[in-house]
Amino acid sequence: MDKLRVLVVDDEPGMRLSIQKALRRFTLSLPELEEAVEFDTELAETGEEAVQKIRENRPDILMLDYKLPGMSGLDVLDRVRVEESEMVTIMITAYASIDIAITAIKQGAFDFIAKPFTPKELEKTVAKAAHSLILARQVRRLAEEKRQVRFQFISVLGHELKSPLNAVEGYLDQIRSRILGESVTAYEDAIARCLVRIGGMRKLIADLLDLTRIESGQKKRELCAADLAALADESIETIMPEAERKGIRIRLETERPFLIHADPAEIRMVLNNLFSNAVKYNREDGKVDVRLDRKGAEVRIIVRDTGIGISQAEAARLFQEFVRIKNENTRHIEGSGLGLTILEKITKLYGGEITVESRPGAGSTFTVILKDNPEGRP
Repeated sequence: MDKLRVLVVDDEPGMRLSIQKALRRFTLSLPELEEAVEFDTELAETGEEAVQKIRENRPDILMLDYKLPGMSGLDVLDRVRVEESEMVTIMITAYASIDIAITAIKQGAFDFIAKPFTPKELEKTVAKAAHSLILARQVRRLAEEKRQVRFQFISVLGHELKSPLNAVEGYLDQIRSRILGESVTAYEDAIARCLVRIGGMRKLIADLLDLTRIESGQKKRELCAADLAALADESIETIMPEAERKGIRIRLETERPFLIHADPAEIRMVLNNLFSNAVKYNREDGKVDVRLDRKGAEVRIIVRDTGIGISQAEAARLFQEFVRIKNENTRHIEGSGLGLTILEKITKLYGGEITVESRPGAGSTFTVILKDNPEGRP
């Protein structure tokens, strides 16, 4: 439970003590902001005393009498420069004229309450001030978090693009300098490497767009009766050229047809990421076993490979954005670090989960569980 500090400034002892007593037993619930608030009150008799206490330890809410001996309430507002702090000020006045209210608000007051007032009127006024204060704090916190996320995103993106851009620049500089001679064929390897790097950057941009659409809810979903087995065949066909270059065998075990209520484009992304990783991080002449099965409303996609594997500590970081496991076995493997993040977010759209079992040198097994809704099929 949050606790807000309230400084009550009034030259009438009875008024100060009455407010303190009322706020001591007042607890404010703000379910829409997921907050509950208590109030800790401190008292001051004069404007001069109030200024000193505010400067020493600025309160969250200032309840300030307009008419004080010596320095007035408006003088206090001017002295402590309310506009430069989070402090919310409620003016207390026995002279509740429109002119006074306008002047107080111009000098930074949030609200005012006219004497005499009841405990309920006090609670209502303080509740409004507390709500405004907490809401403003949450807005500032979210804005700061947004700035931090944007900074981290741009930093990581810049880092991910810097390496392939430097590589392409180096290869192009070789070609321009004719460092290998005048024959075009001498530069075929450099051109091929440029194309690989450019393809990696294109994949990163495509993954970023997919991730942004999913997280923002702007991706239009087209749910229908989809054949999971046929979609798996398509994904295997897509990855087969790379698998054949490494001598990797892919085996699919499934019923046919295997109908689920899903968006085919989303399922393709899941399968493509699973199969691509199983081949990419596999050993030469390895194998990938894929099994699709169903248990009640749950559909399981199990992909087992004979690849390099990862440790438990590495597996715990696997689904974070831009995370790629980097060690002696993976340094040469290109990737955006977003594929498994996208996979996990799509899995959650189906009320499912993804798990990984792996050991270094012993391969990995990814299991994706999706909740099917047979009644939702067209």
